[in-house]
Amino acid sequence: MTTIRKELAKDIAAREALLDRAFGDARFHKAAERLREGRMPAHELSFVAQDKTRVVGIVRLWHVSAGPARPALLLGPLAVDDAWRGLGIAQL
Repeated sequence: MTTIRKELAKDIAAREALLDRAFGDARFHKAAERLREGRMPAHELSFVAQDKTRVVGIVRLWHVSAGPARPALLLGPLAVDDAWRGLGIAQL
């Protein structure tokens, strides 16, 4: 059974490995990465999908600015392990 829960410090290695598999090194060259640089994800808005003990999906939100005095949230990265794609994890 797959569950969605808040991301914990113990998930960092699994999260990074999943992002590497999903996006490869190109993920560090995307414009969204520039927006996230030097920032922490929005408090309480980072989640993992876990199947038994394996992290199979992740999603994070970040505080950004959409202009002067216009706070916004940036979605991403969002990644799902290849073996779980198409199974509705992002819909949970």
